[in-house]
Amino acid sequence: MVLKRYNPFRDEQGRLVRWYATGTEIDDRKRSEERLQTENLVLREELDRSAMFEEIVGSSESLRKVLSVLGKVSEDQFDVLVLGETGTGKELIARAIHRESPRAKQAFIRVNCAAIPQSLIASELFGHEKGAFTGALQRRLGRFELADGGTLFLDEVGDLPVETQIALLRVLQEREIERVGGSEPISVDVRVLAATNQNLSAAVAAGTFRQDLFYRLNVFPVQVPPLRERIADIGLLLEYFINRYATRVGRKFTHLANGTLELFKSYEWPGNIRELQNVVERAVTLCDGDIFAVDESWLRNDTSAQSIPTGPLAALAEREREMIEAALAQCQGRVSGPSARQHS
Repeated sequence: MVLKRYNPFRDEQGRLVRWYATGTEIDDRKRSEERLQTENLVLREELDRSAMFEEIVGSSESLRKVLSVLGKVSEDQFDVLVLGETGTGKELIARAIHRESPRAKQAFIRVNCAAIPQSLIASELFGHEKGAFTGALQRRLGRFELADGGTLFLDEVGDLPVETQIALLRVLQEREIERVGGSEPISVDVRVLAATNQNLSAAVAAGTFRQDLFYRLNVFPVQVPPLRERIADIGLLLEYFINRYATRVGRKFTHLANGTLELFKSYEWPGNIRELQNVVERAVTLCDGDIFAVDESWLRNDTSAQSIPTGPLAALAEREREMIEAALAQCQGRVSGPSARQHS
């Protein structure tokens, strides 16, 4: 694209003789402006979103095993799949991998695949050209282009629609993208870190997640332990979050109420570290004085709801699960519609 500017040419008496035009190539400048605008948008999103915590807290054996693995994978360039329950800190692990990698000085771009409508996820990842669809009023760079030279973190990758999974597989193999509505391949140098709380093996069997993409992402899996397997870290996490939120509201706690630590350690924490964080923040707001305490009703384990069948019941439940997974695999995940009736 050329920006033309018309200028008057005058003689010595100041009379207009003619007009002349100068042209300036602005493609590079336009691309730089587009990148800057999109990077600013991403930055605002990151600033608006509260991080789970700023550093990895804990010294338990299960956490040390994960950290020892991180030291090995950070220096390499292959993609990593971070697995773990909701609230265990998978993004924190991904950021640690990026921070210790040769790409640390480049961008770390996060995408929550579950939070973006399926109709927009391709545009969000790969960008789009002007007029590619209704509402595409100008060209927009995708997250892959923004992460060029750095790291792209795909959170909840198991929620990607199948069409996007195909495009993602091509990017991982070819290191090229195509914007929505575009026809020219664009080379990208991006390390992909993906995370999910789903059982992707079961999703593959059910036909909702592509097997080839699973194998491509699962080159080096990192399993983040749930908080119930990190009991030794609960005291450190409790102290960390109390100090964090007390400082934020200008308060100071001198000690814990009797039985508080034991209460925290005996709870199963189904929401993991995120739930512990929320409980501490709530308690800091409601506590009077300098003694930190929580309402015991907040941390009641519902044993009836969480009970696990044993003996013959466990065997029956396992057999039912296997039959359901086999049926889902046979019908490729379809439970209704013409294709489902054909398999029945």
